[in-house]
Amino acid sequence: QVQVVESGGGLVQAGGSLRLSCTASGLTFDDYAMGWFRQVPGKEREGVSCISRTGAITTYADSVRGRFTISRDNAKNTLYLQINSLKPEDTAMYYCAAAAGERLSLDPRHFDYWGQGTQVTVSS
Repeated sequence: QVQVVESGGGLVQAGGSLRLSCTASGLTFDDYAMGWFRQVPGKEREGVSCISRTGAITTYADSVRGRFTISRDNAKNTLYLQINSLKPEDTAMYYCAAAAGERLSLDPRHFDYWGQGTQVTVSS
């Protein structure tokens, strides 16, 4: 049984930082590209960043490039998202997801397994 669990969200002031983590079990972690997504109520889920199986290739949404950094530790089956210079518009539920194979995509439809999310709230 595949389990994906996010952690690290919280309430922070604008300009602050957070580090989100995601652990995956029940799958061969380095067989999967991984991604971070976010969603606010009433809006579609938005792709934030994704990373290749080895971590060599990363992709970012324009809205977060330069502030967010995705990384992974395959020995620990863990994905990370370092979020700096937080803005109120970054407030959302953040989800981690796994996509079988090597295709890098920010399209949620390309991902196979999802976590339950961790809330990030940025106060102005």
